[in-house]
Order: sequence, then structure tokens, then C-alpha cells
Amino acid sequence: MDTRTQTTRKAQTADLELVLSDAVSMAEGAMSQALDFCAQKMALDSRQAVISRLQQSDPGAVGYVYYSLANQAAEWLGAWDESIKAVYLYDFDATAEDGCFGEAGRSPLLHLIVWARRKTGALNAVLDILDRALVQAYADLTGKSELKHLLSAEVIDDDGVQNSIGCAALLRSVHTRPLRVWER
Repeated sequence: MDTRTQTTRKAQTADLELVLSDAVSMAEGAMSQALDFCAQKMALDSRQAVISRLQQSDPGAVGYVYYSLANQAAEWLGAWDESIKAVYLYDFDATAEDGCFGEAGRSPLLHLIVWARRKTGALNAVLDILDRALVQAYADLTGKSELKHLLSAEVIDDDGVQNSIGCAALLRSVHTRPLRVWER
């Protein structure tokens, strides 16, 4: 391995460590703000009351916390990657078949659509880091250590939006349009 390659790998490792450190700080702060947001919206008297609702998977509490987390995560992502144009939150409802089998309910994942000028491995790495940081912050508060992922993010690009490919088609949907939580 030549010196230039070693230098590049060290720089990339340092960048990822910086992203990880920042993601952990953001996730902890975002979780705190999300608890406050939820308590205000649900007229609860404390963060502990919100945490208790989260531990019981209360749909209202989960919805408010996820909405607040989506807003904060989107702002953080936009600050880290200038190629991101917008971030959307969408509700991934259970299917009718799930209801028949008693599996209906809110998905345990925060579903985001991230519209970037282009899809990159670096953006996917940042999303993975953000997911890990959010999982840890959520587990620390709720004691739900079995949670493996909290964030499900689909990256779409201009071509996908123009041609309504994959999740990008949801942006033009009449019935299931996602909620834009951030845009540049």
C-alpha cells in the first residue's frame, strides 16, 4: 500500500469517527427534545411519563417522538451532506393481511426518504451511523435493548424523482404522500 492510499484511508477513518461522535451527540440531544415535544403535545407532566408511554408502545407517543426525531435527523443530515435536497417522513402502515393475523400496528422504524442529488456510499454510511446512534439513545431511555434499527432511510435521486422510480413515486402519490420534514 502506497503512502497516498494510507493517508486517504486515515483521513476517511477520521471523518467517520467525527461523524459517529457528532451523530451520538445529536441523537442524545434529539431524543431529549423529542421527549419534551411529545410531553407538550400529549399534555404529559414529565419526560418519565413519555418514556413510560414509549415502553408501552403507545402509538401517540411513538408518533410524536418519531416526528420530532425525523425533523432533527433531517436537519443534521442536511448539515452533513450538501447534496441532500429534502427529507420526508412516511408512515409505513401494516397491510390488511397483517391485521387479519393480529400483527397490525405501528412499525418500530422511523421511515425516511432522503432526496439527494446522487446516491453515494458515503451517504449510506452516514445513515447507518445515524441509525446506530438513534438506536442507542432510544435503548438508553426506554430499556428496549432488543431494538436493532430505529431508522429506515431510502435514498432517492433526481432521476428517481423525475421518473417516479421506487420510493420516489411516493412524492407524487395522491393517497400516501410522505410529509416533508426538511428541505434545502
